Amino acid sequence: MPVLFAEKKPSLNNKEFKNIFEKHYLRVYRLLTCFLSNRSTAEDIAQETFLRFYLTPPRDFDNVGGWLTQVAKNLAFNYLHREKSRAVRESHLELPLITEPELRLEEEEEKNVISQALHSLSERDRVCLTLRLSGMSYSEIAQAIEVKETSVGTILARAKERFKAEYLKLKGRDD
Repeated sequence: MPVLFAEKKPSLNNKEFKNIFEKHYLRVYRLLTCFLSNRSTAEDIAQETFLRFYLTPPRDFDNVGGWLTQVAKNLAFNYLHREKSRAVRESHLELPLITEPELRLEEEEEKNVISQALHSLSERDRVCLTLRLSGMSYSEIAQAIEVKETSVGTILARAKERFKAEYLKLKGRDD
């Protein structure tokens, strides 16, 4: 059956793409670094995010930042899911465990506690906190997590409290 009315995809020239990349890359990269706690993986997924944007841009360019954030978030969660599945498969192979060095820097320990506390939160809380820390406005956050803008402040406040409680629990203090 022939297509009578084909939807026209928005075209994107190299200059427009470069401007969008320069405007949004750092925020997307920071978001992914917070989610994944791995700079190299964050760079790879940020690159994949912008490649998808270049190859199949959104129909509407009104909120490019929100579109990029949503794609980056989805790619990060897919990556984490694959890694979790891989870890489960490998655990069944009875591979010898690789032990960490006995002496770890305080900074590495702190990063691990923060990462654990962040990953113990619900997806919405984790995304909301990470987006805010990456510099997104309440309006952009509201669009990314699909809630009313007036709800973002309350969601952030509660997410911060949950994060603080989990962080203190992991550190061994119940303040």
